[in-house]
Amino acid sequence: MRRPRGEPGSRAPRPTEGATGAGPGEPCFPSDGPLMCALEQERRFRLPPKPPPTLQPGLRSGQRLEAALSCPRFLRRPQQHLIRSLAEARPEELTPHVMVLLAQHLARHRLREPQLLEAIAHFLVVQEAQLSSKVVQKLVLPFGRLNYLPLEQQFMPCLERILAREAGVAPLATVNILMSLCQLRCLPFRALHFVFSPSFINHVSGTPHALIVRRYLSLLDTAVELELPGYRGPRLPRRQQVPIFPQPLITDRARCKYSHKDIVAEGLRQLLGEEKYRQDLTVPPGYCTDFLLCVSSSGAVLPVRTQDPFLPYPPRSCPQGQAASQPTTHDPAQRVVLMLRERWHFCRDGRVLLGSRALRERHLGLLGYQLLPLPFEELESQRGLPQLKSYLRQKLQALGLRWGPEGG
Repeated sequence: MRRPRGEPGSRAPRPTEGATGAGPGEPCFPSDGPLMCALEQERRFRLPPKPPPTLQPGLRSGQRLEAALSCPRFLRRPQQHLIRSLAEARPEELTPHVMVLLAQHLARHRLREPQLLEAIAHFLVVQEAQLSSKVVQKLVLPFGRLNYLPLEQQFMPCLERILAREAGVAPLATVNILMSLCQLRCLPFRALHFVFSPSFINHVSGTPHALIVRRYLSLLDTAVELELPGYRGPRLPRRQQVPIFPQPLITDRARCKYSHKDIVAEGLRQLLGEEKYRQDLTVPPGYCTDFLLCVSSSGAVLPVRTQDPFLPYPPRSCPQGQAASQPTTHDPAQRVVLMLRERWHFCRDGRVLLGSRALRERHLGLLGYQLLPLPFEELESQRGLPQLKSYLRQKLQALGLRWGPEGG
């Protein structure tokens, strides 16, 4: 998914050069505290003895934090002990710039660190009156990206107030904040009323980022259709809607050589035949699927060319908010979507799907597609194509699917 601020994981700001002494009132942390000890340990580990280290002893701790977070080496190779120590500092003592660097660092490296995320949420609440929506969009980014809803009770009320205050001032930032909240299933109705209003849509239509805003508004409209049965406000007009994700996501294209997609495609080709599956098919309202099968009511895998592979959108007979496991169409042919769950589709711990991935799976399920996840742990354990074919056969048969002469 291409986002105007750069997909989570985009290039971080350049390192700060020539930091100067701290001004009056800048926070100062104890030199023997755990935070400064961790920074000093990181400095010794990262910097060679010669030339002299750039983090000079005279710098205040706030500047050391900023310098450490801006260091390219730190951004490329995060140190868990250091970023955990940052959570021990009081968020009220940190600057918005440092907290934004921290938020970008967590999002870029898929680090779902509850302590740090809670610290960012608390900082946002405490500094609400001083933060613009352009800063808030960057602070909120890791929560949607990492699929993490903070425990901070004032997090959502705070964001709703900021959206109400800033929506007309910074439309792109407003939509970016709502995109993060959409991944968390926490869309505020009042903000939706505003961004779907004719005045807002007309305003953004004449801006350079009109297309990406329309794409995000299309996704928000889909979320309303599928997940918000109680919403009765304005919606995005059909003529303004565009496909959400018309092609595989950027991270998948960038890491295609590490993906299991080619070998799974070959396994399906040998197992089912080329005519019985479609690869990288984009289904309405614009979600790109990895592999799609059409299946008869008796479980036979059908040639895709003989069926309409798309389910209707909006769903014809779905009570909005229906469980993903229940079909939302009367079409006798089911559509099964094989979902590759690659290692980079998860947060760094490998257990929680990234927000954009969870959103796509959730919406496809609500549209009526039967999902068959293929986790990276299982795919990586297959040794060669014969084992993979056996694995795929077991997965498909577990759903009651049949193919070949006996399957039709």
